[in-house]
Order: sequence, then C-alpha cells, then structure tokens
Amino acid sequence: MFFEFEADFVEALRCVPMQVRLKLDTCGIKLKLQDWNHFNQAERQMLVELPCLTASEISDYREQLNQVLIKQTNQPGTDLAVDENPPWMDAATIPESVSAKAQELDIVISLAQWASLQPLQRFALIKLSRSSHENKNFLPALQEFKVIEQY
Repeated sequence: MFFEFEADFVEALRCVPMQVRLKLDTCGIKLKLQDWNHFNQAERQMLVELPCLTASEISDYREQLNQVLIKQTNQPGTDLAVDENPPWMDAATIPESVSAKAQELDIVISLAQWASLQPLQRFALIKLSRSSHENKNFLPALQEFKVIEQY
C-alpha cells in the first residue's frame, strides 16, 4: 500500500516508502537514503512486498535486508531500538508531535479520528510530524486519511 502523498516518488521507489519505513522500525534496522539508493529496483520491490508482522517474518525481513545491504554497501544495517509498544499501535493516545504539528496548521485531531486510522496511517503521521523530517506531506496525509476536508 502506497499513499497518494508519496505518488511523486513512489513509482520508481527513489525514496523509502512509509510501508518500508514501518518495517524498518519493526525489524530494528536504520536505513539511510544513500543505502536505499544503492539497491536495484528488484531489491527495493522485495523490501516493499516482504511481510513483516509476525516474529518469524520480522526476523526474515531483517535477514533479507541485511543481505541486500551487505551485497550493495559491504556492511549490514545499523541496529535501531525496537519499541515494544510503538505509538502508532496506540489508538487511544495521540502523540505530542502529531498534536503539535496539527496545531501549527490550526487543526485539531480528535481521539476518535486518531483511533479510526490504520496503524500505517498513524505511523505516517508520526513520522511526518517530527521536526527532523521534511513534513510538507503532513497536511496532504491528513487530507488523504480523511482527518480533514480539503484545506
């Protein structure tokens, strides 16, 4: 599943799509864009398509990703701490970064709206609300997820 706000780069997979970023956080590997850019199209597509939900899938995803990294960059991925209770799985709590980013745009996200989102959508809003991320897609994501009407 790709989001509409990713459409400008997702066809060629020139940037890491949100669904892969979620898998990276799930399997505990940090992937730099420069490393992603070393991967060929088939490797990128494999990382999009490989499941990463169950313990065995997570382990397999991590192994497959490290194999690609070693092949293309001569080193495995950097370990990333895995959150046992990631905020995108918590439908009852809107993260402060998301609320603050929405407030900057004079938008209020209700708890019911947050709860109605899929975990991948919540993940995307969390990532897009971080100050370290270029977050021009935060507003388009809110629109795409039907949290707000067209702005």
